[in-house]
Amino acid sequence: MWRATALIPTANHATSGSRSLTSTGRILVVAPSWVGDAILSEPLAARLRATRGDASIDVLAPAWCAPVYARMEGVGRIFDSALRHGRVDWAQRRALARTLSAQRYTQAVILPNSWKSALVPWLARIPQRTGYTGEMRWGIVNDRRRLDRRALPRLVERYAALAADAGAAPVAATAPVLIPDRANLVAAIRALDLRVDCGIAILCPGAEFGPAKRWPPEHFADLARKFLADGLEVWLLGSPKDKPATEAVLSAAGTDRGALRDLSGRTDLGTAIDLLSLASIVVSNDSGLMHAAAAVGAPLVALFGSSSPAYTPPMSATARIARIDIACSPCFKRECPLGHFKCMQDLAPPAVYDLARAALRPRDPVAEVPPAP
Repeated sequence: MWRATALIPTANHATSGSRSLTSTGRILVVAPSWVGDAILSEPLAARLRATRGDASIDVLAPAWCAPVYARMEGVGRIFDSALRHGRVDWAQRRALARTLSAQRYTQAVILPNSWKSALVPWLARIPQRTGYTGEMRWGIVNDRRRLDRRALPRLVERYAALAADAGAAPVAATAPVLIPDRANLVAAIRALDLRVDCGIAILCPGAEFGPAKRWPPEHFADLARKFLADGLEVWLLGSPKDKPATEAVLSAAGTDRGALRDLSGRTDLGTAIDLLSLASIVVSNDSGLMHAAAAVGAPLVALFGSSSPAYTPPMSATARIARIDIACSPCFKRECPLGHFKCMQDLAPPAVYDLARAALRPRDPVAEVPPAP
């Protein structure tokens, strides 16, 4: 999980209220807990802006997802949900509801399907509480939508559909867009002493959901060697929890480990998003960073094994999918239930390298970075 503070602090303008909009209506979006899912909610915010131009949009989100919403256009205040997973915490939810009640929201759009996620908007007496039927939410969600999984196969479309009136025909969702914080990016480059005067390959070997989503470290190491031979800088990026995954890649790299820059755990999520915007190529497991790379327009090879690109694909014209077609994939398990892990083990580095070379952005990244003052 991404920490709320880090070596390089992300700009906090979105949480201060300084970007709040003057409007006749106020909408609260209750965010999901997974970083990738939070990124996939950006087209919902875009559609709310497009269809309700007079409304301000605030977000109730876990602290680790706040940097995602701080990089979305049109999002005003970001409230920290500060609620522990699996706990009802009535006193804390009532206190949060009192804070939100003072904002006089006209609608809450509740993205998680759990009963607990709808409690705070209900306690805050927000008049219209929109969400899918979900888990025992009759009455608590009073604008309940029935999910048509066939009409809305992808999560991004399911979120975006909640911006429309009930019964409206589905509309194709736009791709998520995140706007890097350029001042924070410059600060990160200086603080981490990063070389940006050449091509940059960013590898994201972690995936918080579980090991079944992770390409083997020896495969990442093999790919890193190929990028180094091409003259690219190679960075390993991830949260503090991804440190074991990046350490395994370094160990597999052997004598080449000194040429790799391990940035895992050295940035907050916002800074990681900003750094991804510099990449000539990103190779990532199906994770929050995969969606972040797509949302900042970085060329991307997305590795899929136990999960499915049909449900949560990277939505970018510069993204390519790497997977092998076997009967047991996708299984959506945290660990391989059959023990052979063929979906990732047999996804060979040369095939991924060929996809990466085809997607590679030939440019000088430093040209897009503001000079030091």
